[in-house]
Amino acid sequence: MNARPASAEIAAPTPAQAALLEVLATRLPPQAIITDPSTIDPWLHDWRGRYDGIAPAILSPATTAEVAMIVRAAADHGVALVPQGGNTSMVGGATPPPDGSALILSLRRMRAIRSLDAETGLAVAEAGVILADLHDAAAAAGRRFPLTLGARGSATIGGLVSTNAGGTQVLRFGTMRALTAGVEAVLPDGTVHDGLIPLKKDNRGYDLNQLLIGAEGTLGVITAASLRLVPAIAARAVAWVGLDSPDAALKLLRACEARGQAVEGFEIIPGDSLALVLRHIPGTRSPVAGTHPWHVLIEAVSTDLAALPDPAAALEPVLADALSGGLIHDAMIAASEAQADALWRIRDSLSEAERAAGPAVQHDISVPVPVMPRFMIEAAAAAEARFPGTHATAFGHLGDGNVHFHVRAPHGADRDRWYAEDAPVITRFVHDLVTAAGGSISAEHGIGQMKIAELERLAPPARLAAMRAIKAGLDPAGLFNPGKLVRLAGEAPVP
Repeated sequence: MNARPASAEIAAPTPAQAALLEVLATRLPPQAIITDPSTIDPWLHDWRGRYDGIAPAILSPATTAEVAMIVRAAADHGVALVPQGGNTSMVGGATPPPDGSALILSLRRMRAIRSLDAETGLAVAEAGVILADLHDAAAAAGRRFPLTLGARGSATIGGLVSTNAGGTQVLRFGTMRALTAGVEAVLPDGTVHDGLIPLKKDNRGYDLNQLLIGAEGTLGVITAASLRLVPAIAARAVAWVGLDSPDAALKLLRACEARGQAVEGFEIIPGDSLALVLRHIPGTRSPVAGTHPWHVLIEAVSTDLAALPDPAAALEPVLADALSGGLIHDAMIAASEAQADALWRIRDSLSEAERAAGPAVQHDISVPVPVMPRFMIEAAAAAEARFPGTHATAFGHLGDGNVHFHVRAPHGADRDRWYAEDAPVITRFVHDLVTAAGGSISAEHGIGQMKIAELERLAPPARLAAMRAIKAGLDPAGLFNPGKLVRLAGEAPVP
């Protein structure tokens, strides 16, 4: 982990940066250029506390035209830019380099919902719109945007599109890639790609929208997106289940699907992770009696009360059959919205509770769904055997094959030494297991700077060559989010 930089270092621009800031000061309002170190400092550190950077200024445009002007001026001066939204990246993807070579380009002032049409089911939101605010706006129109995650109160639309974010509803609706109908973005030369119109058929060559989704700001700065809305939830059933194994959990999911349940959330949680939440998150309590090796959080919904007036009544016999058949050991269905929210709070607090428990190395991985239950058990056992004193566990989106596989440090381990020496070895070990299982080392969090070396080590050569060629073609000077996702051939790692 890098040492936290001093404010004096933060405030020192390079000659090229100083010249750029001087030019921009004549073209932007004062609030668009932030140089106060105390205001900049919170945006120099990633959410997990693993990465620190230095940036002498934050550029904060309010319009797409201002973004384009900044990008053109930065290209003229050879100044790198790090696009940033809510700064909720789990892989250091929005943290500037520690050498102060880049300025932060914040999209947080671009927070307009340009349109929201309930009839067509589309919303156009600017990059700085906070996810929770989009949820509220859609709800007010009788619709919803079906992507949610623990950071919904701070994560922004631009960041979610740029990282192809997932969350807890991917099982039914897919990732941001599936929910994004169009993109507006500023490319590295300052031109604007206007792809917001959601054409169902468009065969004009390469799909630039899809190329920009998940590019982590390395190919363009997302300024707005057309997003797909779905019918509002008329009723929901949220249940908590205690059971023995991930294999039993997957069988339970298949049983729910076979009975026609509209399952939108199906989250698997190990018993020890639940214990961390109960220990570190005030106001939480165990949903079911006793202790269980594994737990599942289920959300089934109805969007049409005429067709399915009570999803809880439909879910109850599924759980009753699973209980009588020995597939599960205990279950409860929330009796109120407050109780349902309390169950989801447990799930949303897992990362926070783990962070409070001490250092851990996190892996956001996916493998084919049928092999995931076995992988969760066998990979955890293999990691603990290979690294004595550690504790490995996995939680998350079992139904779509994505879990968060974490390895916690031995009790009393020195945090900085463990992250510097042991964590990289553990990560390589886990990623090798994932690759051998035909999986991905990044299911929903992106590559950022945390996984860039591992992507270079494990990605098929053809894939890596194509990514580098695309980066070189659109951003030959490497000025967009340097050191993230992909490095140009011969480019040195960001210090």
